[in-house]
Amino acid sequence: MIAGSRLRQIGWAAALLVCLSLFLVLSFRVHAVKSEVLLAEREIIALERETLMLETEFETRASQRQLSDWNVVEFGYQAPRADQYLENERQLASLGAPRAPGAPDPVRFARAENSDQGEDERQMVSPLTGKPVELAVAEQVAANQDFAQTFGEFLAEASPVRQAQARPILTAEVAE
Repeated sequence: MIAGSRLRQIGWAAALLVCLSLFLVLSFRVHAVKSEVLLAEREIIALERETLMLETEFETRASQRQLSDWNVVEFGYQAPRADQYLENERQLASLGAPRAPGAPDPVRFARAENSDQGEDERQMVSPLTGKPVELAVAEQVAANQDFAQTFGEFLAEASPVRQAQARPILTAEVAE
């Protein structure tokens, strides 16, 4: 009776081993088929994109004659002639016309005045009235600058790169 139960255990172990090996073979086969399906899907997407590009190219080339006709008839476009090219800036300036009466003033660019005043002494001026403007957020800006400087110093100390000795650039250092 002991030999029969022992033989039965070995039989079940062998059956279990066969089932496990068949399961592994089947799962490998499923994964192989799945990867082939993914490759086929990628190829299909690439072919669809190429087809779309070729259709667009075909439509563009088919409509070039229509675009050419529109350029001539509707818009009056023509290829530039050799006498339309300019050799230098003086020829370009000679094509300009004087301003007509009532024409708006030309655009002028703002530039900073050079003065001996420091940045702290400068005040913002209203563009409408020309009078100095007091900012309600000046204290908050100063507090934010202090925080930024402190945080920059903290980051420099916490940096793993010590040789560079990173530190925040202050506006006073840039001006010098």
